Amino acid sequence: MELAVHVRESVHRLRTGWRPLTEATLAASVAWFLDADVIGHPQPFFAPAAALIVLGQARGQRVLRALEVVLGVAGGVLVADLVARGLGPGSTLTVFSVTAATLGFATAVGASTLFRVQAAVSALYVAVVSPPGNGLVPYRFVDALVGGGIALLVNQASRPGNPLASVAERSRAALEGVGDVLRACAAALDDGEYDAARAALARARGLDDMIDELRETLASARELLLVDVHRRARLSRVFTIETATAALDHLVRNVRVLVRASVVLTRFREPAPGPLLDAVRLLAESVRRVEEALIAELAGDKDTVALKVDAAESAALQAVQTGAGLLPSAPPLPVVMIVGQIRMAAVDLLRAVGRDDTESLGRVDEALGLPPS
Repeated sequence: MELAVHVRESVHRLRTGWRPLTEATLAASVAWFLDADVIGHPQPFFAPAAALIVLGQARGQRVLRALEVVLGVAGGVLVADLVARGLGPGSTLTVFSVTAATLGFATAVGASTLFRVQAAVSALYVAVVSPPGNGLVPYRFVDALVGGGIALLVNQASRPGNPLASVAERSRAALEGVGDVLRACAAALDDGEYDAARAALARARGLDDMIDELRETLASARELLLVDVHRRARLSRVFTIETATAALDHLVRNVRVLVRASVVLTRFREPAPGPLLDAVRLLAESVRRVEEALIAELAGDKDTVALKVDAAESAALQAVQTGAGLLPSAPPLPVVMIVGQIRMAAVDLLRAVGRDDTESLGRVDEALGLPPS
């Protein structure tokens, strides 16, 4: 039975991982063919090796980041070759110099730990095992460029056909994350559960990573659409989401402060006021409507965008108004802080859907009960 389970797991891994396996095999084979049969290098080991290293590190990355990986691999090989020529292969000084230079360069360009190790091992192979070449330009440097270039082409060719789909996925994940945190916060406040509030705060601290991933996906989509003449008109949708993402970044910070104040409130070991729970849940509803509006924007559905924007604004203003009803009774400081953060989050949500900034501030403050400015 145990053997059967391992076999099924192995088959599942092959089914889900066939694409990167195919891409790696293709990249390495093509790199070898070009270097050995087209260019004519006698020992083109570094062409397929560089293809595998680059593809493993650059898969799914933006064009510029993937290009950095290619140049990093080729640069490491070049440095190793030059050091080996100058100091001679196989000496302790050569090993020291090559390792220090390769790791230092890889660290400077922000490479991952795995990439640094791979680059250092490749450089050591060049400097110690394989004798340095005699040409003006070391042929292994060319090998690395060929392999890295092939990997770059395979990396870009394997990216999603519709870059807006990835943007939609990341947008949905980020906003669903914010909504989930708010609902978890409301549940913790309802029960007066300190540990549950702390768990919601821990989740809130992870929202920044989702925003960073959304930004990276937007930058990638912008690059792809710029070179796609047939879909370049969709760039305006990317720009709209980029503007919204700036507001969502502020939203995440304000939600985190809101949840932190909720943690303090749960220390009282008493259920929070009902209107406060309603206000937090209305804020979560507004987040959901903003998510739907942004997804509709990416799909080019202007009618749905307008409807969802109106719904998001309505829920956000209701959240502020509901929370403001608690202020005249002089509630505890954490309640005042939560209401204040609901106001800030509402402003962020209205900015995210493109509402006029001055008008939105006025409407939010009116819902809070402040006199018009």
